[in-house]
Amino acid sequence: MDSRTLQLTEAFVQVTAMWRYPVKSMLGEPIMEGRVDAEGLRADRVVAVIDEESGLVATAKHPRLWRNLLKYSATMDVDTVVITSPAGWKLNAASPDVDGRLSAELGRAVRVATDRPDGATVERPDPEDVLAEGVDAAVPAATLEIGMGTPGTTFVDYAPLHLITSATLAEVGVEPLRYRPNLVLQTPDGTPPFVENQWLGRELRIGDEIVLRVSVPTPRCSVPTLEHGDLPRSPRAVRTVLVRNRVDVPGFGVLPCAGCYAEVEQGGTIHVGDEVTLH
Repeated sequence: MDSRTLQLTEAFVQVTAMWRYPVKSMLGEPIMEGRVDAEGLRADRVVAVIDEESGLVATAKHPRLWRNLLKYSATMDVDTVVITSPAGWKLNAASPDVDGRLSAELGRAVRVATDRPDGATVERPDPEDVLAEGVDAAVPAATLEIGMGTPGTTFVDYAPLHLITSATLAEVGVEPLRYRPNLVLQTPDGTPPFVENQWLGRELRIGDEIVLRVSVPTPRCSVPTLEHGDLPRSPRAVRTVLVRNRVDVPGFGVLPCAGCYAEVEQGGTIHVGDEVTLH
């Protein structure tokens, strides 16, 4: 274990940004505080778009079909998920008009779902194939079950929370939101990039309440390379990781990774600015 990782138990580490994404693969919203329990961050990935033809959960991981989801945004208005379209309309996700409008704009029959069915799956092409062939190419796509690392029923990819450090982001040199993290952790100067690899199985304590357990590194798909709202494409967001940080992820194989997934051992409220300690 790198000696610099051990120093994080004493050095000042801080939550510097927090996001939730009420609809899977749509842009989310930055928040200053959020309630966390065993299922993750409250109101995160509580809604998804379902492809009526295949029954699969729509995700920008399959950019040929679903990259335009990243042009939409989703926010919370009290307890209501609100979807904003690039066409200009804004509707409650439960509105009877949403399915038809999304289907017309996305070019496929879809419906909005709030309950994740057992065995819910997504299609995920290899990001190297997408980089080589382009976002419109018909490349092979693996079918993966989502939410396997969480006790909840939200539409998270794997575990309840996704974290990434400032050290890793600085190494890649792209905007944090491309990786769609829940938490960005500011690490001390000199912290090595991809330090999250060395945290597996360890506890992160946030503020006075939260205890997380780091479970696996976060495998990267092609999503970080895609347009995100007004942000242009950025192939380097994955190319750098492909070269610098291929990791043997238990149960998944050797994959390009950035950040880590975490389980929630003790819940509570996280605030931007909270101190984080590694144990």
